[in-house]
Amino acid sequence: MLQQHSMSEQSRFSKLFSTLNMGKFLRKAGISKSFGLSSLAVFQIVFSLVFEGKNWFRLLESPRGDDLPGKDVVYRFLNHSSFAWRRFLQALSQHVVCYFESLISANRVRVFIIDDSVLSRNRSKKAELLARVFDHTTGRFTKGYCMLTLGWSDGFSFAPLDFVMLSSAKLTNRICEMTSKLSKRSIGYKRRMEAFSRKPDAVISLLDRALRAGFTADYVLMDSWFTQAPLLRQLTDMDLSVIGMVKEMKQRYLVKGQRLTLREVFQSLPKSKDSDIKGSVIVQTACGLPVKLVFVRNRNKRREWLAILSTDVALDSAEIVRIYGMRWSIETFFKVTKSYLKLGTEFQGRSFDQLISHTTIVFSRYLAMEYERRQSNDDRTLGGLFFLFADEVRDVDFQTALQQLMVLFLEMAQAKIKKNKTSVFCQLQDWIASLPSYIKGLFKDLSCES
Repeated sequence: MLQQHSMSEQSRFSKLFSTLNMGKFLRKAGISKSFGLSSLAVFQIVFSLVFEGKNWFRLLESPRGDDLPGKDVVYRFLNHSSFAWRRFLQALSQHVVCYFESLISANRVRVFIIDDSVLSRNRSKKAELLARVFDHTTGRFTKGYCMLTLGWSDGFSFAPLDFVMLSSAKLTNRICEMTSKLSKRSIGYKRRMEAFSRKPDAVISLLDRALRAGFTADYVLMDSWFTQAPLLRQLTDMDLSVIGMVKEMKQRYLVKGQRLTLREVFQSLPKSKDSDIKGSVIVQTACGLPVKLVFVRNRNKRREWLAILSTDVALDSAEIVRIYGMRWSIETFFKVTKSYLKLGTEFQGRSFDQLISHTTIVFSRYLAMEYERRQSNDDRTLGGLFFLFADEVRDVDFQTALQQLMVLFLEMAQAKIKKNKTSVFCQLQDWIASLPSYIKGLFKDLSCES
């Protein structure tokens, strides 16, 4: 099994590790082991686990479990509080984004995308920093964590750059507190303290780290929850232009000396003949920030409209709508990571460090798949690419099985007893019968005769 996942395997799946410099980035992030199996080998095992179609427990119980390290090796690796997983993800993302940058023109729009998603843990009771968090999709509180994610996109590919796993700043909403047996100098302690941040503060921290790391983008895209006047002012001070959806609430906009609600602003506009873009106007927020509001038709409810805000008032209305449409890539990212890559479900440990490390590994899986999709320049979905990787892992299994079978055959080739020869041919026949149909189709009359 360890040979199966070694860097020497000449398959597309294994080549990604060397192409993306996984081992180099792990070492630079301080993710290493002093003895035993290397950190890269353990990382590869966890990384490829989802493509095996089994969880870690079932894989250990399988016949290949004897060739795998003990479960304590993997759990110690995931629960280590001194590993700089953020530094690793940032370096890997920068490598992938630089590759994407080489494929597009300098005039193409690049965006940062901010959004949050709830990782539900309804069956957990003693998970570290477990809290009651509000799920905007269901409109209810649930037990779990709120994952605030920063991504980069050029309109074709999406790359997750960083994330903050938020608990709850309110003591009454927290179900379980953080462990006390932790050094305050450790990275794990800092990630836990970060979990108590307010979302607007976490957004500023995410973008500040991305800018200092060298990532660049023309606009920051966000949904209606984040498009608030104080946050807009802070992002403008950072020289970042924002495009986001806004909802009709209590906020007022200054239009020709009048303070109007969002609906009143829409009603004051002349009727447009355009069926999609109802109109646009430049207004000022309560803090005096000039913004452009673009009103578009709601495709789900034709009688209603939606409002998109842009702090770049010189941008054309149609271009504002087009750029905001790039925000959908983060929704696809959440869907793929949860449905295919088992985000939040593959390991159910109680440690907050395990939650951070496993989420980083899942993001790494997505980056590798996105890199492969862009490199091959095809139009396959990430779901199809996931099953392609899964098939390649199974192909390596058949290669390993063939090698083991050939070793057995060579050992018994000198046997003169008919019983031993019959045993060899029976094993060969069973192996041929277990081959998948697409491999059998490559050969005609594939059989074994004594």
